[in-house]
Amino acid sequence: MAATTGVEITGPMHERFDQILTDDALALVAELHRRFEGRRQELLAARVRRQEQISAGTDLDFPPETRHIREDTSWQVAPPAPGITDRRIEITGPTDRKMTVNALNSGAKVWLADFEDANTPLWENMIGGHLNLRDALDRTIDFTTPEGKTYALKDDSELASIIVRPRGWHLDEKHILVDGARTAGGIVDFALYLFHCAQRQLDKGKGPYFYLPKLESHLEARLWNDIFVAAQEHLGIPRGTIRATVLIETIPAAFEMEEILYELREHSAGLNAGRWDYLFSIIKVHRTRGRSFLMPERNAVTMTAPFMRAYTELLVSTCHRRGAHAIGGMAAFIPSRRDPEVNERALAKVRDDKARESGDGFDGSWVAHPDLVPVAKEVFDGVLGEAPHQIDRKREDVSVKAADLLAVDSAEGGITEAGLRGNINVGLQYLASWLGGNGAAAIHNLMEDAATAEISRSQVWQWLHNDVTLDDGPRVTRDLVRRLIDEEMAAIREQHGDAYDARLFEQAKELFAEVALADDYVDFLTLPAYERMP
Repeated sequence: MAATTGVEITGPMHERFDQILTDDALALVAELHRRFEGRRQELLAARVRRQEQISAGTDLDFPPETRHIREDTSWQVAPPAPGITDRRIEITGPTDRKMTVNALNSGAKVWLADFEDANTPLWENMIGGHLNLRDALDRTIDFTTPEGKTYALKDDSELASIIVRPRGWHLDEKHILVDGARTAGGIVDFALYLFHCAQRQLDKGKGPYFYLPKLESHLEARLWNDIFVAAQEHLGIPRGTIRATVLIETIPAAFEMEEILYELREHSAGLNAGRWDYLFSIIKVHRTRGRSFLMPERNAVTMTAPFMRAYTELLVSTCHRRGAHAIGGMAAFIPSRRDPEVNERALAKVRDDKARESGDGFDGSWVAHPDLVPVAKEVFDGVLGEAPHQIDRKREDVSVKAADLLAVDSAEGGITEAGLRGNINVGLQYLASWLGGNGAAAIHNLMEDAATAEISRSQVWQWLHNDVTLDDGPRVTRDLVRRLIDEEMAAIREQHGDAYDARLFEQAKELFAEVALADDYVDFLTLPAYERMP
């Protein structure tokens, strides 16, 4: 039987797509799907069972069955890999052609090339992104816009190292079927990049590196590790060539950081504090657990909140104890060329944020815009100097208990009409952008991705279903939320003027109401959103 028997492409084959969707590349996708799809489904079912237990009143805790891994001081992860030893500044963004050039040229040490939260899984975005990554490694990506602006790569020695973020385990790829079934989006993203770019990266003295999103347990990390081993064997590249950084962006994963590192140890490149998705996960997991898990409005929750400090300090100490990088969170500010006062205030916040992270022991951090690279780099340079990281700073002073991670009610802040309106406004604008094919949306001088929309609609859902009364107004009801949706839609229409896309915003309004107001909570808004996409 031919390796691609049973593989069906249902998406359109645009120009050059055949260069990515080759028989050999699809054979790797098919092999990984057939070997591991059953385990993916079992792990997704395990998520549902754990959620049922938490909703019934069981608190998360460090698993007793893996205590021996946490208490064993002898094991370490693999040493830092070539090209990602120094990760002091990482820039994030989708894999469109312009972003690819700008991110690689940004002066950051690493580019997180995103097929997940900063990307919309439009078929053209996914396969086009793989073409852009391959073209960048081949140095054939230079282009000139119709307006005459030229984008060209700097010398290889000046370019950021690429780390690809595939989709999470919960997301399918509906345009590639194997034996009549949808494939896992993460496996498709991983396999196509590995097949086309692993050797190209090795030829440049680096390697195929990945960020793994939305993991909820060490067993999900074990699945990725087994996939890495199988894929390396399939392609005949040495075991351990692949390296992966795991985003600790779900509250269940925060209780299994050491176990996640252990499962991936020969392929591990550390952990990242994915703080916006982490807030979303806390709300989602504890949405029915009453007022002790009721979070203040989104913009009031900072990284200095005690439960967030516990999370980041545990991450740094865990990573450094095991010889792994600890990478900090996102600075999402977009500099304004029209308002220097806005810039000054925002850059001061970025500087403070990076000073806190570098002072806490993080080895690097994220920015969303090239103009933030210099200020973030300056802060980390001041702590690291010529050293590539501070893994030797073990943070043995850190002691975090389960209750510290769950102390959501330790966060200061209220719930106001402005906060409710802000969640609705940002949610509507982001969903309209996402449905239009853009997953990295500039909203109110911030580069927003799916995590912001998830927090926004989840807070609305939680406040509605916990009978919250606004600090300065009425109780949150469906009628109130629907009225504010209409009012914010009118404000957005006026703000956008001729650029307002009525069709997209009506779709966004329908989707936001669906995921914010329904009795049955949708685990990820990207699931119903993807079904609305061609």
